[in-house]
Amino acid sequence: MQVKRKQLATFLATIFVVNLVVMGGGAWLSYANSPDIPDTIVGPDGETIATGEDVRDGKAVFQENGLMNQGSVLGRGSYYDTDYTANALELKTEYMREYYAQERHGENYTVLNATTQAGIDERVRQELQSSEYGSQVQYSAAEVYAHEQVREDYVERYHEGDRERGIPEGQVPSAEEAEQFADFALWTAWISHTDRPGSSVSFTNDWPYSPAAGNDAGGAIMTWSVIALVLLVGGAGIAIWLYQSVEIPEPESRNVSIPHPKEIDLTPSQLLSTRFVFIGALLFVAQTFLGGLLAHYYVERDGFFGLSEAIGFDILQWLPWSITRAWHVDLGILWIATMWLGAGLFLAPLLTGREPPKQALYVKGLLGALLVIVVGGLAGIWLGTNNFFGDQLWWLLGNEGLEYLEIGRVWQVGLLVGFVGWTALVARGFKPLLDREPRYGLAHMIVYAGGSIGLLFMAGFLYTPKTNIVVTEFWRWWVVHMWVEGVFEFFILVVIALTLVSMNLLSKKAAEKAVIFQSALVMGSGIIGVSHHYWWAGLPEVWLPIGSVFSTLEFIPLLFILYEALGQYRAMDSAGKDFPYRMAFYFIVASSVWNFFGAGVIGFFINLPIISYYETGTYLTVAHAHGAMFGAFGLLAMGMAVYILRLTTSEARWSDRRLRWSFWCCNVGLALMIFLSLLPIGFLQLEVGFTQGYAASRALEFYEGGLVQTLFWLRMPGDTLLILGAVIFAWDVAAKLLFQRKATAEETRDHVIADRLVPDRGSVEPVSDDD
Repeated sequence: MQVKRKQLATFLATIFVVNLVVMGGGAWLSYANSPDIPDTIVGPDGETIATGEDVRDGKAVFQENGLMNQGSVLGRGSYYDTDYTANALELKTEYMREYYAQERHGENYTVLNATTQAGIDERVRQELQSSEYGSQVQYSAAEVYAHEQVREDYVERYHEGDRERGIPEGQVPSAEEAEQFADFALWTAWISHTDRPGSSVSFTNDWPYSPAAGNDAGGAIMTWSVIALVLLVGGAGIAIWLYQSVEIPEPESRNVSIPHPKEIDLTPSQLLSTRFVFIGALLFVAQTFLGGLLAHYYVERDGFFGLSEAIGFDILQWLPWSITRAWHVDLGILWIATMWLGAGLFLAPLLTGREPPKQALYVKGLLGALLVIVVGGLAGIWLGTNNFFGDQLWWLLGNEGLEYLEIGRVWQVGLLVGFVGWTALVARGFKPLLDREPRYGLAHMIVYAGGSIGLLFMAGFLYTPKTNIVVTEFWRWWVVHMWVEGVFEFFILVVIALTLVSMNLLSKKAAEKAVIFQSALVMGSGIIGVSHHYWWAGLPEVWLPIGSVFSTLEFIPLLFILYEALGQYRAMDSAGKDFPYRMAFYFIVASSVWNFFGAGVIGFFINLPIISYYETGTYLTVAHAHGAMFGAFGLLAMGMAVYILRLTTSEARWSDRRLRWSFWCCNVGLALMIFLSLLPIGFLQLEVGFTQGYAASRALEFYEGGLVQTLFWLRMPGDTLLILGAVIFAWDVAAKLLFQRKATAEETRDHVIADRLVPDRGSVEPVSDDD
């Protein structure tokens, strides 16, 4: 079946618009149906227990003090500490049981016989399940007692510190703020067991699983899980039929001339773009070292191999988990994005043969801005979490305190300006192609990808610390998930296609057709697929069926990306032993393999509603995140970096040896980490969550179990190899930059590759509508 590029482009644009319409309608529904914070919570005698302002202030305390990187709320955040929603609900039920045991029997609950305990259990369960939504929440005497006890626990734990849990003294600076944080956690617990108006399930679809509170997976969760499995089989069949029907040429290296690096002229801006690679490599090293510290915190929560006693440095107080994890997560995004920025700037002159006036100067400016944002943002996280700022400044200059969006709002604005500036520079560089090709050409595609990154990042500005956490989570996941499942996948496809074209392995028109088709598959499922993060977060019930369907379909495009990667590998292999870009291709193909396994296989498994209900916020999610983020996007960034280095390093000084070591260290290390530690711990958590309740799967007692501790130690081989791979990679980058080639092309001059890509420099390239 012959399909024209213009038809595919129209299809892609239609899908993008439909996605935005659906998500826009979802935004309206989410605002209209989010659980309001009550004006007051009162006891049986009408006395005020807490106010809506206490809850909102508690959310600000939660963000300012980095508690989303200490534990999680509504299943979202870090997995080191408890989930505050599940923990508050569990504590509430326990204290209510104790209240009734003392009131009715004058004994502790634990010493009562099973029959008496069962009666109290049923009373507590019915009381929690009969809660009613309204501007004023009426507590029973038992709930008042439980609320006060949870406040005391949170003051002891988060203000006074709990080194056994890895919580430093003063994590929350005052007892009053710790009580407000408890009010916030208890409100999220309240919406988890209180039915929505006109519904038989709670705002969180009865998550977390808590038999004591009466929360359990409902029939809809099982129904949509079965539908998701059926859709996977049917959707895969339809997609494969389409893929086979639409003629998409594969890379083919036979009978083509693959340009050698020494044949390619380099421009000043291209040489400057290698500085992005170097900065990215250093950030990569820092991230892996912090990852090693985080892994060790699970086995020694208040120290690091006894160094605290040996040298008197209290690492828990100065570098607590919350700050370390925030840096680790942000550095993971920053080093990958930095290398991608460099790749985009490098490819433009490579494909057009032109260096726009003052492009090198503007690249220097972007590089300087990047350094300011990185240093300022990371420093702001430490200063903000340690309460060096007051009032509004903590979230403007310090840490906004939300997972993946930790840096202060000012630094986020700087990132947005940087994305816009990068897109403008890429557009300047690609101008010769932009002028000659249709609006759905490859040059346009990379500009669209850059613009989409900035557009979706703006969703992170639609809330403040006082905004309802449910609405906050809606917009936060627009940034986090739509980047990963939509824009980043789109960017991957375009960059790989541009790379194949620059190597002369694929014609530009064939690459455009392949990119448009695969992008349509990715965006057709990925953007709306963000809604699988909304099931348990207090958002409307409609997201459960929508998320189930589209989260399932997200898996299908990854099959074709893997298929294309293997096609690229075959093309490389058939190019013979002299193929100069072999090492870059190893990284790129490995990224597609991990994208399939980490994002696809594990992602599909944990995104089934019935699995997600019990596992969300466990180590299965950690395995998914590492396989998808580093395995897919990180290795791709390294592959693009290697390609850039191959073109810019002096031929006499080029060697693959260190890169091979780095490649295998990273891939073997990641595999060992996931299969020896992360997945086994995750499956154990899933079993505990299913049999004992979600709070038990996140409890300190679970993490300190003998088998789990052994599995934590089994992270060491994989972590060590990953750290070693990062260090070797950075070492190789630095060594190659010492022997960089000189610029041989000046501003606005053409060079060799332009003869292939823009055949007629004096006229507009003819575009046929029948290709």
